[in-house]
Amino acid sequence: MENQSTSNDNRILVVDDENRYLRLLQINLATEGYEVITATNGAEAIEIITTKPVDLVLLDIVMPKMDGIATCERIRQFSNIPVIMLTGRNSEEDKVLCLNIGADDYITKPFSATEVLARVRAVLRRTRNYTNESSKNIFTNAYLKIDYARAEVWCNNNPVALTATEYKLLIQFSRNMGTIISADDLLTSTWGPLYKEDKEILWVSIARLRQKLENNPRQPELIITRSGLGYLMPTLSPDEEK
Repeated sequence: MENQSTSNDNRILVVDDENRYLRLLQINLATEGYEVITATNGAEAIEIITTKPVDLVLLDIVMPKMDGIATCERIRQFSNIPVIMLTGRNSEEDKVLCLNIGADDYITKPFSATEVLARVRAVLRRTRNYTNESSKNIFTNAYLKIDYARAEVWCNNNPVALTATEYKLLIQFSRNMGTIISADDLLTSTWGPLYKEDKEILWVSIARLRQKLENNPRQPELIITRSGLGYLMPTLSPDEEK
């Protein structure tokens, strides 16, 4: 395990058992001013995360002792820290798996330093927006409640834990309640222009939101699909609570 300190406030944990990727990521992130910590397996990564503050994790999937899938699932049991998966596979099924276990993004190997840095900046920017929401209003729509100032969400008076990405996506719907938002607009406003064509990440994220928010995810009320047009959060009255 190595720790390279710089003046940047963000500390990034890079987890990979291949030294060439470990060093490549460490050097390029440090050059951009990030503080970088490294680990070579999932068990070591969990130990680091539970003992010191980390702002983002770059997590390889294929590793000894504890692979990236199991590691991400373990992280999500106690933390909403942003996680970007590093995978050598490029199939839609593998991408969906990464998102379904709670990852915020994925990068396919081999990758360029430019791509990694762009995605790291995008995820960290979403996290800052999650924690620095400036509005002091309380949003309510039937059984959904959002405290913008505290970035807290409740459904049926029960707190709901969302990742920074899921929260920002929900904010797009709440700020545009009653208006259909296209997939392209959601991708651009939530993830950034880099993701405009990445429909899978939107589909999976909306599915995860429905699982967490809807009374019946198979018959959603809060986030509706408008075929060929986009997605809509309709205005629901309090008497529509279940």
